[in-house]
Amino acid sequence: MDSNDSSGGLVVLAVDDEEPALEELAYLLSEDPRVGIVLKASNATDALRVLNGRQGVREAATAGQAASRAMANPMTGVRVADRSDIQVVFLDIRMPGLDGLELARVFSSMAVPPDVVFVTAHDDRAVDAYEVGAADYLLKPLRAERLGAAITRILDRQKAAAAEPAREEGNEDEVIPVELAGTTKLVPRSAVRYVEAQGDYARLHTHEGSHLVRIPLSVLEDRWRDAGFVRIHRSFLVALPLVTELRLSGSGYVVRVGNGPDCAELPVSRRHTRELKDRLVRATKQAWSQR
Repeated sequence: MDSNDSSGGLVVLAVDDEEPALEELAYLLSEDPRVGIVLKASNATDALRVLNGRQGVREAATAGQAASRAMANPMTGVRVADRSDIQVVFLDIRMPGLDGLELARVFSSMAVPPDVVFVTAHDDRAVDAYEVGAADYLLKPLRAERLGAAITRILDRQKAAAAEPAREEGNEDEVIPVELAGTTKLVPRSAVRYVEAQGDYARLHTHEGSHLVRIPLSVLEDRWRDAGFVRIHRSFLVALPLVTELRLSGSGYVVRVGNGPDCAELPVSRRHTRELKDRLVRATKQAWSQR
């Protein structure tokens, strides 16, 4: 456990079981003027101990409020603070003992969890990272510019959370980070018209263009079902409110998504036709009942 203190800025925790990689990550973080305190841990258990130690810092800063509760985590036997002043954890995935994904799940059980950014040499765990709610996924060797972009994203998320009123769970407009020519673009789910499967990837189609992300279509289907997206084909997922037409063609049913010159016509497979019709009918009835 170690730290590099300065006034103001983000409080971050770097976790990596390889000392050279940990030292490099901590150095790059300390070089960013938006980072105030850099803490270090070489494994998941040490990371939890650091987090618990910072719980006292938060309690001291919020004197007069109820003390944070803590509970023992069954995977580690180490107590887990309900909240801490650590705002971001930069975390390796493959570590002995509790790995980075498991540690991120522990963080998610906190009342006020830190943001998690994975820093790894392996590009095959991005889907898993997405599923545990990672804010970003950085590949080694780490570049200062890419790390800076991740910090910018974290700060933007914090500003948005502070500016917006509390929303009911499930109504939040999820944001999907996509990489384009070395630039990270944030695509809101509400901007996605339909999603096309491309192997283990998915292509998000918006009015502005399309973006390829390393997320299987099946993952988005499960994650976005309650947000109004429906599977119409083994290769397509559509935003139901944007469907303007369902018609029978020579080769089967097709749907029209949107209107005008940028509309799209997509095939509907026989096995998904019934569910699509049912959801369209329910959506129409609901719209009329609200008038």
